[in-house]
Amino acid sequence: MTSGRAHPPPLGFADPWDYELWFPRDPRGPGIARVTLRAVLAAHGLVGLTDRAELLATELATNSVRHTRGPASVHLQWLHPVLRVSLWDADPELPALPTQPAPHADGGRGLLILDMVADRWGGYPIGARPRGPGGKTVWFELALSGR
Repeated sequence: MTSGRAHPPPLGFADPWDYELWFPRDPRGPGIARVTLRAVLAAHGLVGLTDRAELLATELATNSVRHTRGPASVHLQWLHPVLRVSLWDADPELPALPTQPAPHADGGRGLLILDMVADRWGGYPIGARPRGPGGKTVWFELALSGR
């Protein structure tokens, strides 16, 4: 049964929007975040940003699953012509600034990749609140006319 109401028209390309996905500390979380990000960007005609956004969001989500003890969330926000992707997790400690790892190291390149690929990025701790979990947010921005 339908209510007889028509669906609203789709948002215009330049209209702002945001989506958020919460996931538990589970190794499947980064993959689910990646698939969700790809679907959102495709639906909004932003396929040109997908590869870079997917790489960086997966890196941040994987770091969260590996290095924190709680849930995480990925927030996608479009403010034409910039996509901002933020990852929140419950650990208030910000990652160390990127440094060059040893040539044969198995890890330690995530923030270097973030620094090289994102148009802008940063992070900030979130103090514990009476009804909030605290934690931190690490974010990056990609512009349509970016790198």
